[in-house]
Amino acid sequence: MKIIGLEPFILHVPVTGSAIADSTNAVTHWGAPGVIVHTDAGISGCGYTGTLGHLACDRLIRDCIGEVLGPLVLGQDALATASLWEQMTAYPPLKWVGRAGIAQMAIAAVDVALWDIKAKAADMPLWQLLGGNEKKRLAAYNTDGGWLNWSKQQLIDDARRAVDAGFWGVKIKIGKPDPHEDLDRIEAVRDAVGAEVNFMVDGNCAWDLPTAIHFGGRFADYDLYWFEEPLAADDVSGHAELARAIETPIAVGESLYRVSEFRRYMEARAIHHVQPDATRLGGITPWLPAAELAQSFGLPVIAHVADMMHIHAHLAFAHPACRMLEYIPWMRVCFEEPVTVEDGCFVLPRNPGAGTTFCGDTIERFGVS
Repeated sequence: MKIIGLEPFILHVPVTGSAIADSTNAVTHWGAPGVIVHTDAGISGCGYTGTLGHLACDRLIRDCIGEVLGPLVLGQDALATASLWEQMTAYPPLKWVGRAGIAQMAIAAVDVALWDIKAKAADMPLWQLLGGNEKKRLAAYNTDGGWLNWSKQQLIDDARRAVDAGFWGVKIKIGKPDPHEDLDRIEAVRDAVGAEVNFMVDGNCAWDLPTAIHFGGRFADYDLYWFEEPLAADDVSGHAELARAIETPIAVGESLYRVSEFRRYMEARAIHHVQPDATRLGGITPWLPAAELAQSFGLPVIAHVADMMHIHAHLAFAHPACRMLEYIPWMRVCFEEPVTVEDGCFVLPRNPGAGTTFCGDTIERFGVS
């Protein structure tokens, strides 16, 4: 099955409300640069990556797909996912200018599209192609709320709404200029949802080590399930020291671009919840060994979504180390089979492919150039 064409695109999809913010970023639209890969068998696959909706940066990813990766994979066997991923990541001109970031995210979009083709060619949903069990229950925790720019009352109202809807847990952002305000907001949400609800916080790499030790040490009072991205993503030793210093487990992974980086965290005992993102790792092909690595260390895998939910739902249903996944619904309107949560669990996808097939008007509605 030969690749006969690539159709790069950029989508900008509105997020919840008029704007959201964490400790690092403010967003009004979620960016999804990606590609539709066409084959001579009449099967097309769609892959995309997730960004903050900055058009100039999205164009860099799109152009990398179209002008660098496209000529490299054109005419090759679309089912040879491992070989094509190796060619893309080892391509000398691209490797020279970037082994992460834009290059890796462009590779991810192409790799996801190829897996979409592979699953469609087998007439299976991707989770089934990867050996998943259709009886598996995948818990959903809600991340469509808890934003740093929301008032304390908004946090409370949203957390209660999520709990009433049956979500397994809720997560809020921290990273206010005064960390005492973060503690006040955490206490308010914990009081609002009660002691039995799973409750996580996400720092988006905002704190330094002394701040994280001092204020993170007080998280035990609120029985937090994890503290996500407390420090700069490349500070393995800092995370290891923090993990030894506080009771709350550490979650890391969305900002890591290599499977080897996960190994460094695991060997340093600096991570408790592993959060690989197919976008950052370069696609599904390297996501799978990252999950295998976590399983070999006895660690749970909770894929980072940041609305790559449709792809990660298939991966989470497929891999035994995954028992939960975050829910972010911004891009549900884009897909023929939108990911759905019922009674606190994800509904198993049934359509062949990786869950990335767009509705007929998606690019017309949300496409930008």
